[in-house]
Amino acid sequence: MILNIADGWLKEAERIVPSPNYNERSTDDDISLIVVHCISLPPGEFGGEWIDRLFTNTLPKDAHPYFEGIHHLRVAAHVLIRRDGTLTQYVPFHRRAWHAGVSCFRGRDTCNDFSIGIELEGTETVEYTEAQYSRLADVIQALLAHYPSLSRDAITGHSDIAPGRKTDPGPSFHWERLFSLLQHFQHQRVT
Repeated sequence: MILNIADGWLKEAERIVPSPNYNERSTDDDISLIVVHCISLPPGEFGGEWIDRLFTNTLPKDAHPYFEGIHHLRVAAHVLIRRDGTLTQYVPFHRRAWHAGVSCFRGRDTCNDFSIGIELEGTETVEYTEAQYSRLADVIQALLAHYPSLSRDAITGHSDIAPGRKTDPGPSFHWERLFSLLQHFQHQRVT
């Protein structure tokens, strides 16, 4: 599926409530990294409103014991891909979403400055769904087409830019599956 980006938003994505957890990029033409993350709230549980609530600063600390330690965080990815492939976008791509934290990619610190963060609803130990791989490939293709400073060589996991601090998307994420889908897209465009 070909996705469309206009004014930094995927037209096909839901926008429940845009997140306040972003700021301006120092330069709009420096979007040069895609970071793949995973999240589930509470840990290991899928569905529900809790990820949306975390990314919009409305997570109630008393709704689950785990939330007591995270309800104060001010974080958001640009996009979330649910288990069924549903897309939700919280921050327009030309804004600096707060998804990577302390991070470094190829010697360059503070990856939020130049990256797009994509969350997959999941855990490091539960297999991601085919719908998620397919939708992730769709999103990445749209980003590669829209932002010329992005490339397939600059797609990485949160664990790779914050080693020792983060482990996502984890061993349950199959990079070869993603790159096979991206190769299929490229082959379709050439033929």
